[in-house]
Amino acid sequence: MERFELRFSGNAPLVGRAHVGVVASGDLEVLMEPANETVVSVRTSVDGFEKVWRATLERFFARHPVAARIEINDSGATPGVVSLRLAQALERTKA
Repeated sequence: MERFELRFSGNAPLVGRAHVGVVASGDLEVLMEPANETVVSVRTSVDGFEKVWRATLERFFARHPVAARIEINDSGATPGVVSLRLAQALERTKA
């Protein structure tokens, strides 16, 4: 199991909180809440992919510069699933 924290610049505040996905084989859970800065904590069952995580998250936050505290609990999700779950969580914070 690997854990790391990444920070991104973001200034668009969130309206609410979100919880999407489940920690299961090939999936992940995203918890998102408003914050003053963007901090992403990743806990993954797959070691050695921090570089891939960083690239995936950089692309997402370049398009969505939100200020949020995000926890990701991963069980082997692909970068596409990561982006999908983040987009779902972001959509739910707008409700």
